[in-house]
Amino acid sequence: MEIFLTRTYYKSGTNGKISYRGEHVCDTIELPWRDNKRNISCIPEGRYLLIKRMHTKHGLQLAIANVVNREGILIHPANFALRELQGCIAPVTKCTGEGQGNYSRVALERLQRLVYPVLEAGEKVILVIKSVG
Repeated sequence: MEIFLTRTYYKSGTNGKISYRGEHVCDTIELPWRDNKRNISCIPEGRYLLIKRMHTKHGLQLAIANVVNREGILIHPANFALRELQGCIAPVTKCTGEGQGNYSRVALERLQRLVYPVLEAGEKVILVIKSVG
C-alpha cells in the first residue's frame, strides 16, 4: 500500500494532504523545512516505510522508519506544529494556518483505520512525501 503526503512549505510550518488511491484522507501539519535538523525541521521528501511502534506512555503509535539522520519520527496528534512537534507529522482534519490545524485526534483515527489493518495483515505501507507542483 502506498499513501501520499503532498506538502506546501511556509515560513512558520509545513502543511500537507494525505491521500490514498486519489482520495483525500486528511490534512497534515509539520515544522518548517530547516535542512532536516533534528527537533526543528520536518523530514526530507522521499519514500518511507510506516511501522507500528509501542510507546510506554502513549501506547500504539505509527512511526516512520529509516529517516536519514533522524530517529523516533512519529505520526501523532498536534494542532500547532511550532509548539507541539519536534520533527514528527500530525494529521489534522483541516489546516487553519501555517503549521496549524484542528481536530488532530479525529484525523489520526481516520488514518489509523486505513493503515493498521494493512500492517496487521503483514503488508507494507509506504508513505511517499513530495511537494506540491
